Amino acid sequence: MTKEECFYLGKIVSKYSYKGEVLIKLDTDEPELYEELESVFVSLGNNLVPFFIERSRLHRSSLLRVRFEEVADESDADKVMGSEIYLPLSFLPKLKGNKFYYHEVIGFAMEDKVHGNIGIIESVNDSTPQALFEVKKGEKQLLIPVRDEIIVQVNRDEKTIFVDTPEGLVDLYLS
Repeated sequence: MTKEECFYLGKIVSKYSYKGEVLIKLDTDEPELYEELESVFVSLGNNLVPFFIERSRLHRSSLLRVRFEEVADESDADKVMGSEIYLPLSFLPKLKGNKFYYHEVIGFAMEDKVHGNIGIIESVNDSTPQALFEVKKGEKQLLIPVRDEIIVQVNRDEKTIFVDTPEGLVDLYLS
């Protein structure tokens, strides 16, 4: 299993007990969906290693308290501290309407209400305060904010996102 086939679920942030339990800070709006997991992939070095879960439960809303089968004590827990946790993409719930996962729309065309086809989505930059679609049109790159007010429709069948960009934004890149 590679990271490209998985999604980031969270990170092991602290030890919980001397018996090797750890707390995972979940990166999700719905932590309860991940309370009954049987296993996860732990990023160790450059590898994703499967870890089986003996028991888990939510702890203070977005933390998951986990007892891994392979982690018997504090020393074992120290070895996984700070590791990122991943799950296969198939575990993601299907989204409908204008909701989407960033990885899902890579390669989609982007159609603007005024300008028509403005390019193909190459990636989504979520490292900035405002997530941005990185759209390629010929040799030019457009940065379009990922905002509900701009996204008119996500058409999965046609692999197209229809947008209504603020006046002048597309002209800034294509003129």
